[in-house]
Amino acid sequence: MARKKASKDYDIEEKLEYIGLDLENIPKKFMEFEPLEFRVPKSYDEKQYKQYRYVPVNDIQILITPTNRSDDLKMKYKKAQPFFEYLDSEHEENIENYTTFLRMLRQMNVSDIEKIEKEQDNLNKKIPFKVKFEGNYLWQIYYSENTKKYFMLVPTEDTDYSTFFYLIKKQIEDNPNDKIFVPIRNLSYSTKYFKKSEFEDISNYLWLFTKDWPFIYEVYNKKDEMNIIVVGETEVYENIKSQYRIKIKSEKEAKQLYRLLKAMFILQTELPEYYTFKTNINKKGSIDFYHEDDIIEYENMPQWISEECKKGIPKNEMAEEVIEESNIKLEKLKVIAKQQEEEYLAKEKQITTFLECKKSFFGKFKYYFKYGKKKNKEIIEEKIEEEKEVSPKHKNEEFHKKDNYTIEELIEIYKKYEEKENLLKNIVMDINALKLKNKNTKKKIENATAFIKEIDSHKKSIFEFWKYSNKDEVATLTEGETEEVNIIKKISKVFNYKDDFEEFGKTMDKVQRKALSKKETDSVFLTTTNLINIINKVKNNEVSKKDIEQNLKELKEEAEDENILMENEEFNIFGGALKEPTKISKLANKKHRETLKNKFNILEIDKTTKPLGYKLSLEQIIEQIKQAINKVVVSEDLPIYKAMENEKIIPNYFNIFNINPDDEVKQLLKLEGNKAKLYKFNLIRGINAISYTNCIFYDNQNKTLPIGQDVSSKILIDMSKMKLKLKEKKVFKILEFEDEKDDFSNIKIKTIMLVEYDANIKQKVKN
Repeated sequence: MARKKASKDYDIEEKLEYIGLDLENIPKKFMEFEPLEFRVPKSYDEKQYKQYRYVPVNDIQILITPTNRSDDLKMKYKKAQPFFEYLDSEHEENIENYTTFLRMLRQMNVSDIEKIEKEQDNLNKKIPFKVKFEGNYLWQIYYSENTKKYFMLVPTEDTDYSTFFYLIKKQIEDNPNDKIFVPIRNLSYSTKYFKKSEFEDISNYLWLFTKDWPFIYEVYNKKDEMNIIVVGETEVYENIKSQYRIKIKSEKEAKQLYRLLKAMFILQTELPEYYTFKTNINKKGSIDFYHEDDIIEYENMPQWISEECKKGIPKNEMAEEVIEESNIKLEKLKVIAKQQEEEYLAKEKQITTFLECKKSFFGKFKYYFKYGKKKNKEIIEEKIEEEKEVSPKHKNEEFHKKDNYTIEELIEIYKKYEEKENLLKNIVMDINALKLKNKNTKKKIENATAFIKEIDSHKKSIFEFWKYSNKDEVATLTEGETEEVNIIKKISKVFNYKDDFEEFGKTMDKVQRKALSKKETDSVFLTTTNLINIINKVKNNEVSKKDIEQNLKELKEEAEDENILMENEEFNIFGGALKEPTKISKLANKKHRETLKNKFNILEIDKTTKPLGYKLSLEQIIEQIKQAINKVVVSEDLPIYKAMENEKIIPNYFNIFNINPDDEVKQLLKLEGNKAKLYKFNLIRGINAISYTNCIFYDNQNKTLPIGQDVSSKILIDMSKMKLKLKEKKVFKILEFEDEKDDFSNIKIKTIMLVEYDANIKQKVKN
């Protein structure tokens, strides 16, 4: 029966009747109040709920406070009065409170209470997957640990009193089995499973592995049994995330989870070069942790640690051997360097003497006779032993071999290994530097030897030497060549959608506005509509006459439904100018006066259009799309994604991919079945593709269209222009649910097969 609205007073009476409250005969339970002895803590975040409980409605005392919900708890509690103080209309000191209650009653909306009633009915059957629910912030339920009593604070300055009147209604109904599922404010975690510091540790640990702060709740069921539920998001592949939920039912499970997380946290923070743990969703919707391909579980942690230690000890031994061999090589190079330096200094001294002596008459005679008896013959390099006597190789005994190892020992093993790796890197750098130095010194010796040989060739007689040394120019000594020992490869930028997409969209939009004609952008726009299938079939010669006729018929029906074709109108006289030039629209919070493109106007569809003409139009559009793709290349390396159920990508089609992986994951979740495929193409800079920027969707006749890619994050490619190389196949899982109110029984786990290709530019075949 519809509620009457004859007068405000009657409306209040009707609401009182709905909640069952008779102001002339107030229930005794509202007139009784037991002291709470509630102590307001010094610091607490009321927005962060830590406990959710099923609380009997009859166990909750109601206090009304003349404050706002967002006010400080200390002030709210200090000003609070028992509910019956607001029901007294006889005593003058309570008239103001009574008037406030009537005002609250007037603002009450019965439909809001019915919504809460329905919500609590569902919550009594199942706890939501994420624990928290839509209206949880409205429940201002507190718990006094001193008196073990629950109470509700009702701020009078709020506008939503639905939870307050719902609770009154339930208490008046007086059903001893009625309970409400609510967050308990101002109540910290118990220490039943974890210490307070351990809750903080778990948050930090999970953030390291998932890159997302988790929500941790203590959830008590109707039997007052506690479970700890951890919910959050985790990366399952690069930037692709999935929801997860960890449920801890016992102290044993809590300790195992904590110790597992702590062990992995210590290893990843102490040895980040060797241990990085990845996550994936398991069949229970919880998280599995992986190191490389090994799943890490608490039960197998001791065995895994021992196996890792046993892998690390031989690495240390091998590193020790390589260091020893490298040191021998370095010492040999040092000996060679010393001999070459002595030889070069001797030759340099002789050349310097010659250059000084040739300046005077007596100096020439002095040099001729001093170096005349073959004293300047080449210094013969001493042969260096190819193998130095090395002590017999032995196994490193710095780590004691045993069956079981601890994390401390694993860290020690890899810290030692890290030290040896760093030492080895330094030795290799010294070796490379000495090799370069010796190479240059050897070249200098060769040049010096050639220089001295040239001088000696003119010492057949004193007169010939005299004539040679009197020359104004003598061949100069050539220096050794320089050479780069370590060439560092250029590191290419890795595209990140969140950080780089906006700038990429602006760059591509500028390029496409300049490179593409209106016909080309119009044709590309058609690929964003439901015409993409018929376009691809025509392109691939897979279309029949019947297909064309059926598609044209559907297109005309669609046009009539949208009132684009009038009853007696065979042609749209407006074309693309359907919008008034003075009308303002917004795109990415920027105003413009441009017209959104329309497929019917581009195709020039009217009631007289024939299938043959329609097919010819599609063929022309395909040619325009091909021309457009040939004109545009992507401005940087970037990954693109495409979600599919089980089918393969058809190479000769125009394929639409998404630059935003999150959008494709959402599409994956909409697909039927428990399995799906996600294709990933790694495009290189310079490969042909059209990005769906603003100029693809809007005409820019008034030149007011914002620059960027604000309508769609998709991109159009022609795979026939690409050379694909399979890079990786990987399987991961994602949680799937339609409504956040769903409990775990309604959650589905979807298995995703990721197929990744490197896409390069296909080389043109020369005729």
